[in-house]
Amino acid sequence: MADRRRQEIDEKRAKLAELRRARDERKALLAQAESAPGPSQSTPLTTSRKDVNDLVDSLLQRPASPYASTPGRSTPLQFPNPARASSSLGQAVNGVSTPPGSVPPTPSGRISRLSNGSGGQGRERLDSGLANPADVIRERAASPLSSGVDYVDHSAELYELPTKAKPAPVLYSKSTQTASMSTGTSTSDIESDGEDGRAGDGARRERRDGGSGRETEDEMRRRILEEIEKERGEVEKEIKELKEREEKLGDLTSEQKQAIFTAPDFSAFIEASTRIAQRALSDGYDYVKDYTIGLDGAFDDADGQKVKLVCTFSDERWTAGRSVTGLDWSSKFPELLAASYNKNPAAPNDPDGIVAIWNLHLLERPEFIFHSPSDILSISFSPFHPTLVFGGSYSGQVLLWDTRAKHLPVLKTPLSASGHTYPIYSMKMVGTQNANSLVSASTDGLVCSWLADMLAQPQEALPLTVPNHSKTDEVSITALDFPHSETSTFWVGTEEGSIYQANRYDQPSRKAGISTSAGDIYRGHAGPVTGLHFHPSTGSIDFGDLFLTSSVDWSVKLWRAGAGGKGAAQKAASQPAAPAYSRSASERVVSTSKEAAVGQQSLHSFESADDYVFDVKWHPHHPAMFGAVDGSGKFDLWNLNQDTEVPHISTTVSPRALNKLAWDRTPLSRKAAVGGADGKVYVYELAEKLVQPRDSEWVDMQRQRSARGIEPAIGQRDGANPLL
Repeated sequence: MADRRRQEIDEKRAKLAELRRARDERKALLAQAESAPGPSQSTPLTTSRKDVNDLVDSLLQRPASPYASTPGRSTPLQFPNPARASSSLGQAVNGVSTPPGSVPPTPSGRISRLSNGSGGQGRERLDSGLANPADVIRERAASPLSSGVDYVDHSAELYELPTKAKPAPVLYSKSTQTASMSTGTSTSDIESDGEDGRAGDGARRERRDGGSGRETEDEMRRRILEEIEKERGEVEKEIKELKEREEKLGDLTSEQKQAIFTAPDFSAFIEASTRIAQRALSDGYDYVKDYTIGLDGAFDDADGQKVKLVCTFSDERWTAGRSVTGLDWSSKFPELLAASYNKNPAAPNDPDGIVAIWNLHLLERPEFIFHSPSDILSISFSPFHPTLVFGGSYSGQVLLWDTRAKHLPVLKTPLSASGHTYPIYSMKMVGTQNANSLVSASTDGLVCSWLADMLAQPQEALPLTVPNHSKTDEVSITALDFPHSETSTFWVGTEEGSIYQANRYDQPSRKAGISTSAGDIYRGHAGPVTGLHFHPSTGSIDFGDLFLTSSVDWSVKLWRAGAGGKGAAQKAASQPAAPAYSRSASERVVSTSKEAAVGQQSLHSFESADDYVFDVKWHPHHPAMFGAVDGSGKFDLWNLNQDTEVPHISTTVSPRALNKLAWDRTPLSRKAAVGGADGKVYVYELAEKLVQPRDSEWVDMQRQRSARGIEPAIGQRDGANPLL
């Protein structure tokens, strides 16, 4: 800053020196012009002013002029204004009052007046300088033609002022304007100085005397020097203050640093800015990719790789020591993944439940962290409000978080008898954009419907009971799902291993609640049902009546909804009983169950797992593909059109158990997220040819059903869909 000030002072001094040099040049030119002899000096007028004044007074019969010169002193005749002098002479000779403005000037600067007779001779004598002007005037007065029109000429030296030249345009820079303003001078002042320099010596003397009201050169010089000294003093003062401030500022104490770090604004700024930086650093784009060598061969047929690990989400601060209990992808932002976690026994001071929103472009930490006073067992993004996240807790509360708010939930249900009081293992949002609700189910046998903006009490509360149950009428719900585009009828899986069809509302043929008919009860699992998922049915043939279930009996079963009836019950009675699972043994034990003989049986059972099967999900777009995860840490990918006995692809993900599975919501759904008991979320990407269905996949899936006796032969009239 001090260097800039010194530079401005040097520029001002240079400008002042330039003004002085220009003023000296003007003085030299004016002095040279005054020393040169003029045409008026060669023939000076020698007539006494007193004689002329006496003559004029006698003619006009006026007393003597008070401006008469002293006796014996001869003063040359001088007229300050030649036009006025010529006019006065003309009036004196002719005796006629003529306005001075009526006498126009000649191009040579003279004032001429028309005359005739002897007046012309007097004019010639006066012009030649051989006669005294007083004698000429007397002759004209005595002449009989003196009353006529005559010519009176008079010549005098005039200073012809040159016309003002149009100034050339001047371009200014920022530094030039600043310098001009700081020195107190301006362009108008410089132009005025130039005009005054051309005005004449008399005007210059008048300006120096202060008659024009302008400051003199000495005053201007003194003022500029004072301003320069003042600015120099201000610069030195600023430099001194900066030095004193630097001396006073020292290292911050630990208390001051802690106060800065804990400030809410500082924390929010650091959180937002570091998140953006980490997104850019975590971007997987290859900036040095060579496009001349072809494809990267990530899924080359030569090596047989069809599934690869994209990333692993974990956080030492929040997810260590916890297990993943729920997964769900956002339908609005396909890169966002919500994961719920249970309690960390090693951190009693941390919240019991945690929800982490992970971002595929931010691998180091979660995008958002939400807290809960209880373990979170299920999680769901709202498909209609992209900023809302619902969670079901172990205490029976339904919590709502908003990504625009802080860590705590914005709404939650009360702990009362009107809602859930047992763990909520499953929930789903159903309806449309304008009319939707959240349906939740807990192990107390209660199914509740909630509005997203009102969680104070459920919109509907439906208890599910089974008459003549072996232990209690209530069913313990562990899984729930609705068929595609269905909002009234749903299916639930229970701890006893049975699956029930239920209705939310009363219908003409059946009441609200669980249907007790044999065709609406599905028995086959020998342990608690851990997962239930209906076919998405997004192709040319409708498979929306098929659903999958997983259980701790180490199996995945395929079911058909609505295929029951008397024939199905008779078929179930003729088949052997399903094996029951014993928790005390390390392998399955076959036993006879009376309940297995009542209700529908599964279409097919997939029993290749070596441990509990914790979750199963249909692929969103491939009609014959689904995935399953089990307690041995394996992720199995099945394709019913390829094989129904062994998985199409089996991948060992972790030595710990895998609890949940979720497919992303992109057009191809090539990414699958699996959550483990180690608190990590693994994201796998599948080859495009593996998940992209061919045109024949739907027909092959229909043929597979027909071959197993599930459906009649596909060769029906006009190729009609047998399911419709």
